[in-house]
Amino acid sequence: MKNDILVIGGYGVAGQTICRELGRKAPGRVFAAGRNLERAERFCRTTAGSVLPLRLDIREPIGEHFFARFRAVVMCLDQENTDFLRACIRSGTHYADVTANNSFLSKAEGLHEDARANGAAVVLSVGLAPGLTNLLALEAVNRMDATATLDISVMLGLGDSHGDAAMEWTLQNVNKSFEVTENGGKVSVSAFTDGKLVDFGTGFGRKKAYRFNFPDQHTLPRTLRVPSVSTRLCFDSGAATMLLAGLKAVNMLSFLETKPVRRAAIRVAGLIRWGQDSYALKVDAWGKRTSAMFMWNAF
Repeated sequence: MKNDILVIGGYGVAGQTICRELGRKAPGRVFAAGRNLERAERFCRTTAGSVLPLRLDIREPIGEHFFARFRAVVMCLDQENTDFLRACIRSGTHYADVTANNSFLSKAEGLHEDARANGAAVVLSVGLAPGLTNLLALEAVNRMDATATLDISVMLGLGDSHGDAAMEWTLQNVNKSFEVTENGGKVSVSAFTDGKLVDFGTGFGRKKAYRFNFPDQHTLPRTLRVPSVSTRLCFDSGAATMLLAGLKAVNMLSFLETKPVRRAAIRVAGLIRWGQDSYALKVDAWGKRTSAMFMWNAF
């Protein structure tokens, strides 16, 4: 029977949290999977048997009987294509994805009809941004008669453990240009430009946040029918945010486009804790309600 749950990347920072929570509810039926079996086994030994290890490389072909025991898959790794997701769908295995790769998410949306035909529920954007930001945006839109603009802001604590995959994705995007939707049309912007002062409320205060290529701003104009959507990023350390913005202003972030340099930066970042182990989200929504201009803040 399909009773087990597979968490791919289950011994990573995000994966461990997910495995522990699922392991409490379904002990012995949760598998922490990834290419490194030794790391999976080491993590699973800390769960008193509630989570089990499994070696799995999603880049390799998956046999048709592999999913016979798995009811659901939680994906915590970035993927270059939809091959694994297609295999899940064909087997009728439910799938949730916590990653923030907009290219992959766009391709995955195209599999909607296949998932429906095979009885597989596919839930994308189950994370912080996208994820919680989408839910806050939805709440804001539901409170208005018409929403004109959504300004989403994400503050990350540098004292938190973000995991190598999350750090890799962030550093890959610090020097990227991308398109956003403004007034119903596409406009090209660049990461860590167009700073905006954002009040994150008690405990965090006002911080300057900059454009960043989070996927929510690409999907929300379509799913919520909002003509202008933007997402910005900052850190709890204003100095760190200003450093990246300053390096971007003088065109000195291109060095992070090379993988060896990114890996070295990730190792250094892992040794330093110069912030809080917390985060904050804010959505500013502008629009109309009962024929009056209205602005609603969601934290």
